[in-house]
Amino acid sequence: MISVIIGLHATPSEDSNSGNRGSSGVEDAVAAKSEKLYNLRTLTPDLSSLLWGKLSCEILLENWDGATTALQAVRTSIEERAGTHSTFVPSPSRLSATEALTQRTWLLHWALFVFWNDPKRGLDHIIDWFTSEKYMQAIQTVAPHLLRYLTAAIVLNKRSRNNSHGLLKDLVRTIEHCDYEDPIVDFVDCLYIKFDFEAAQTKLVECELVLATDFFLCKQTDLFMKEARVFIFENYCRIHQKIDIGALAIKLAMAPDEAERWIVDLIRNASLDAKIDSERGCVVMGQNGAAGKNDIHRKIVEKSKYLTHRTTSLATTMRAVMAEARRQREARDKALRDDD
Repeated sequence: MISVIIGLHATPSEDSNSGNRGSSGVEDAVAAKSEKLYNLRTLTPDLSSLLWGKLSCEILLENWDGATTALQAVRTSIEERAGTHSTFVPSPSRLSATEALTQRTWLLHWALFVFWNDPKRGLDHIIDWFTSEKYMQAIQTVAPHLLRYLTAAIVLNKRSRNNSHGLLKDLVRTIEHCDYEDPIVDFVDCLYIKFDFEAAQTKLVECELVLATDFFLCKQTDLFMKEARVFIFENYCRIHQKIDIGALAIKLAMAPDEAERWIVDLIRNASLDAKIDSERGCVVMGQNGAAGKNDIHRKIVEKSKYLTHRTTSLATTMRAVMAEARRQREARDKALRDDD
C-alpha cells in the first residue's frame, strides 16, 4: 500500500514508457487507463478509496489543477469498476448498478468544488459531465437539485458554446420530465416551456436572492442576471416587432433608463438588427433581426400554410375509402341474397 501511495505522487519514468513500446494492444490499453489512474495497474475497493482521498486532499488544499486530475481518476475508476468486461478490475471489485449510481452522484457533488473554481474551463466541464448519459441519469434519479448548477452553467456559458441552442433544448426536455422546483430551473421553465414572461420576471428576482446565498454561485450573481436578461430579451423579441421599453424594463426587473442603456449596449455588442425609437420609447426590430428570421409567428404560418390542403386531401381520401368499403359490403350482401 505504501508503494501505491507513493505512486499517486510519482510520474512514469522515460525508461518505463520506452519499455512498453513493444507491448501488445491489450497492454497498451491497460497502460493508457493506468496513466489516468496515477499509474495504478489494477483497481480494488481500497485503491478506489485512496483515489477519493487524493481528490479530497487536492480540494482542501485548493490545488484545482491537481483536483481536476484526481476527479478524472475517480471517474475512470468508477466506470472501470462498473464495467462488465474490463480486464483492469478484478471480478470481486466490480460495482453493482446501484453502487455505481451512488458513486456517480457523489462524484457530481464533489465536482462542484473543482469546476466552479476553474475560471477557464469549469463551465464547459460542468455541462459536459452533467449532460453525459450516465451522469444525467444519476441527476434525474437521485439528485435533481443538481439541475440548478447545470442550468446556471448553460445560462452563463450560452454565448461561448457553438451548440448552446441544442444544449438548451436538451435542458428544456429534462426540466419537462422533472418535478424539482428551484427558482433558477423554474426561470428556464417559465421562459422556454410556458412562455410566461411575467412569471419569468418573478423567478428572476428570486434567482438573484438564491444566487447570492449559494456557496458555488454567489460569485456569478451579476453575470447570471445579465445573461438571464439577454434570454428574456431574445425570447421577447421573437414574438414582437415593436417593444415598449417601459414594459420591457418591468420584465427585466430594471429601471426604464437603465433598461434603455442596457438594450443599447446589447444591440451594439450582439449586432442585433434593431433600433431604438426614443420619441415613442420603444425598440423596433428589423426584418433581418430576431423578429425577422427567427420570428415565431412566421414559423407557425410556414408550418401550417399547407394544413388546409392536407386536411382536405385526407378528408377526400377517407370518403373514398368509406365509399369503397360500402360498395364492397353491399356487394357481399347481394351475393348472400342471391345464394339464398
